Amino acid sequence: QVQLVDSGGGSVQAGGSLRLSCAASGSIFSRFVMGWYRQAPGNQRVLVALITSGGATDYAGSVKGRFTISRDNSKNTVYLQMNNLTPEDTAVYTCAADFRPYTGSSAWGVYWGQGTQVTVSS
Repeated sequence: QVQLVDSGGGSVQAGGSLRLSCAASGSIFSRFVMGWYRQAPGNQRVLVALITSGGATDYAGSVKGRFTISRDNSKNTVYLQMNNLTPEDTAVYTCAADFRPYTGSSAWGVYWGQGTQVTVSS
């Protein structure tokens, strides 16, 4: 069983930055595709950033150029650096892990973190 623990959320003013972390238990972290999702009140959960086991990354258009996903396999941790935050980035952010490539399916993601709240004020 793999556990993911999200951290790093908080409150920040528009234009500020936060770095989220997702720490995984177990010894197979390097094999996972890792993703960061967010869900704002009243909205569906959406994927904002993805990183493969090989380090390839992909981003939602709304965060491209502002967010950076990275991973440190020696620490079993994936990060989401968020810069130039806007109130529209306010959401609960949750990391997910899967052995399978991401296909856009709502079924992607075998393991999930507990989520961390990000609040951006104007």
